[in-house]
Amino acid sequence: MTHESLRNGGAPLASAKPAPDASTVKKKRRITIQREIVVLLAMLVFNLLFTQHFWSLQTFNVNLTQVVTIVIVGIGMTLVVATGGIDLSVGASMAIAGALAPMLFMHIAGPLGIALAFVLPVLAAAVCGVFNGFLVTRLAVQPIVATLVLFIAGRGIAQVVTDGSLQAFNNPAFQWIALGKVAGVPFQVLLMFALVAFFVWVVKKTLFGQYLLVTGGNEKSAYLSGVPTARVKMIAYTLCAALSGLAGLISISVNSSSDANVVGLGIELDAIAAVAVGGTALTGGKAYIGGTLIGALIIQLLRYTLLAHGIPDAAALVVKAGIIIAAVYVQRRSR
Repeated sequence: MTHESLRNGGAPLASAKPAPDASTVKKKRRITIQREIVVLLAMLVFNLLFTQHFWSLQTFNVNLTQVVTIVIVGIGMTLVVATGGIDLSVGASMAIAGALAPMLFMHIAGPLGIALAFVLPVLAAAVCGVFNGFLVTRLAVQPIVATLVLFIAGRGIAQVVTDGSLQAFNNPAFQWIALGKVAGVPFQVLLMFALVAFFVWVVKKTLFGQYLLVTGGNEKSAYLSGVPTARVKMIAYTLCAALSGLAGLISISVNSSSDANVVGLGIELDAIAAVAVGGTALTGGKAYIGGTLIGALIIQLLRYTLLAHGIPDAAALVVKAGIIIAAVYVQRRSR
């Protein structure tokens, strides 16, 4: 790298290639969002024409509530992918949080137990993110390998904590996070949109958001320009795991039970697919939180369409894998 690339007072601009101007970036983002909206509208029209009982409030609520956990995990995955990484352990983080919460509110009575059941499991999940970040930033382990450790061991930890047993419960105060409604709208849906809006603001308007994109775009240049790349990546992995823990609480609240064997199972593929379809480059340097929301809606609607037409859920996994390949191909062509 030349000294000229480090001028402008250490601003994180150093790159061998000239950075695209803001108008070009906005244009590409707009085209990506428009493409996603067209796909989503096409799927809606197809279901309106060929899927029975699709145009009903119940169907709308089912699809919207089932997409909540994918979106919340997808937000965290977007942050990690923006740094040029990946997190395969999000399902394990969900399982750990889902295993701890019932143990707290079932053994500690009153509001204290409920409060601890919301706070401590999310913190425990965040610790998993710190572990992932430590492996990636301090030990220089490849992200896919680093997060594979908890992908394998994390669910086992949750099973050990619960002694492999199913925890069934009925706690309206705790389950309000998933089953409660505000003005007739499910609280979990409002929480999802609030998180999307918040992290859109974080990515676009905060210094952390700028550092996040610069780190994923060219980590070496960002580091030499004074960006704390290790800290940025650590925060991204921690936030991803914490959001996964929150999604785990919502998941067990919906089912009124916690089973470490199934909580968050396969959510990794859904989250990665939502991120890829949403336009966030899997190579890093981009973070389209709004795109991840639309991508998750597409993934959920696709799954619903397949099931409604008698195609088994297992086949949806193949389709999702194909969607990821197609999304990556489109991204490469656009570049």
